[in-house]
Amino acid sequence: MGEDWLAWHQQYGDPASALSQRLRAVRQRLAEALDEAGPSARILSLCAGDGRDVIPVLAQRAGGAGCAATLVELSPVLADRARQQAQEMGVNVSVVVADAGLPNAYEKASPADVLLLCGIFGNVSDDDVFRTVTNAGSLVRRGGRVIWTRHRRAPDLTPTIRTWFTDAGFAEIAFDASDTDAWAVGVAVNRTASDRAPDARLFTFIR
Repeated sequence: MGEDWLAWHQQYGDPASALSQRLRAVRQRLAEALDEAGPSARILSLCAGDGRDVIPVLAQRAGGAGCAATLVELSPVLADRARQQAQEMGVNVSVVVADAGLPNAYEKASPADVLLLCGIFGNVSDDDVFRTVTNAGSLVRRGGRVIWTRHRRAPDLTPTIRTWFTDAGFAEIAFDASDTDAWAVGVAVNRTASDRAPDARLFTFIR
């Protein structure tokens, strides 16, 4: 039986939880990415949940309404929560209910200025992590940033992921890690231009 993602999201209710700590790091890095991208930035978030990493950041920014975010989420319940929150906060967010492992579901939203791959790499195979990283250049424009997360439990894959991004033409600009092995947040900028279409499937959740 797969993970109960609705129950999983309840961990955010504890501000001291590892998920809440990771969320704060992601929000900070997203705000920095938007400062770099400018007032009309396009954001693409895969496996976006209820959008709590993107929507509040847009709402707090002066002129944040000029940004456009596409959130891709498979759960209709979480997707509805994201839509409601975006409407209440008055930000420009489109929510796509779809399997984020299939790029054709959100092809009109890419390449984005900021790509979020949060909550994915710890729930898919190592091969799928590699495939997603090598395809990231098709989803984020040259000069755009990708923000990704992964736990560091043994065997820690984060050093390998960082190398894979470098090999794929990205330059790392930040790597945040918790005092424990609970989470890490990486940020890299795309240094190459890609006109190739991404693979038909990037990843499949195994949890």
